[in-house]
Amino acid sequence: MTKRKDGLAQYENVGDDYLHRRKLKKSAGWILLWSMGVGAVISGNYFGWNMGLKHAGFWGMAAATILMAVMYVCMVFSIAELSAALPHAGGFYSFVRNALGPTAGFICGMTDTIEYILSPAVIVIGIGGYLNTLIYGNAPAPHWTSFLWWTLSYGIFVYINLRSVELTLKIGLVITGVAVSVLLLFFGATLFTGAFDTQLLFNIEPTAGHTANGLPFGSVGIFTALPFAIWFFLAIEQLPLAAEETHDVVRDMPKALIWSIMTLLVLSVLTLILNTGIGGGAATYAESKAPLADGVVAVLGTGFFGRLLITAALAGLIASFHAIIYAYGRVLFSLSRAGYFPRWISIVNQHHAPQSALIIGAVVGLGCAFVIDALGEENKVGAALLSMAVFGAVISYALVLVSFIRLRLVRPEMERPYRSPLGIPGAVVGLLLAVVSMVACFGEPSYRSAVVG
Repeated sequence: MTKRKDGLAQYENVGDDYLHRRKLKKSAGWILLWSMGVGAVISGNYFGWNMGLKHAGFWGMAAATILMAVMYVCMVFSIAELSAALPHAGGFYSFVRNALGPTAGFICGMTDTIEYILSPAVIVIGIGGYLNTLIYGNAPAPHWTSFLWWTLSYGIFVYINLRSVELTLKIGLVITGVAVSVLLLFFGATLFTGAFDTQLLFNIEPTAGHTANGLPFGSVGIFTALPFAIWFFLAIEQLPLAAEETHDVVRDMPKALIWSIMTLLVLSVLTLILNTGIGGGAATYAESKAPLADGVVAVLGTGFFGRLLITAALAGLIASFHAIIYAYGRVLFSLSRAGYFPRWISIVNQHHAPQSALIIGAVVGLGCAFVIDALGEENKVGAALLSMAVFGAVISYALVLVSFIRLRLVRPEMERPYRSPLGIPGAVVGLLLAVVSMVACFGEPSYRSAVVG
């Protein structure tokens, strides 16, 4: 067996048996991929984005959302090209490694690992809290019930992933369909009940020298709101991880990516406008921990239909939780298969699912959930971990856009079945916005503490 050292990587010639034990099964078409792309992101329409209102007001948050939408559109077209040209389960890690070498690939792989393991740990706490509220109402729930919901959530969805990727994606399609339907029903109810009032968009108290109808905190508010606008789109980048499990990756992956981002763009605009302009308005939702649920109560009250929609809204959290479990399994699988992590992690079971990767990610995620709970809400550990996930994500965006540009320049002969219509100029715009959003993470205290301690 010959070996070659290159930075952090040690290359070996491996036999067919090594790859056979690490072979994934093709099961996905573009519709299933679309549901995974939208499902991974959709919880960002349910909570998180609204905190940007506190820093920027409505128009400032709208501007921040437009800027981040441009960044994601540029990135999506770039990774659509890369996914068709380099269809590997490592996603961003594979792209960066091909363009910038194994060390940069490892850094990108680690940022993806952090994002995909930490995010479901925080989401599962939200699922537990949601279930406790539905069952116990305003009464305090027994402490052990949260641990039960977390363990059941990880157990059920890891089991689904272990059974087969086809089952995973089909269940994801159903859950995502419910989550999108909840949003559409909420938007329709907001418009047809007359609950929407444009004046409520502008009821945040401005600072001196600014107006409530403009930018209540000045243009700096737009900059500070960027990390929160990311929530409308965060995790769509996981879609290329399914490249090796896609029937026709050249056709289906770009199509799924583009339809996913278009769906998310529409949902982000409707959520920002309609969820802000009801009830107590921007001033209220800027402080809300559950803006969609609070919005449903404002529009439909706490009667049967209101409670039914709030209950169904749990699908938004579950959709993202389910999709990101798939993602961390593929990231750990790919990094293990490449030799960065222990090789046994990438061995697949009889259903061609990376069982060790899925179980290890669940154990670490559950551990993070227990730590968050033990330290208490006042320590804001959950917010800090999500902030770390966002910061890690924008680092990977910068790396993959640099990789796109480099591959276009130094490997123009590389076969590209799909080519980004935005080309290098689009990637440059996306890269600049990624760098700006990375800097913006340091401008917001909760993000800064997560990044620098």
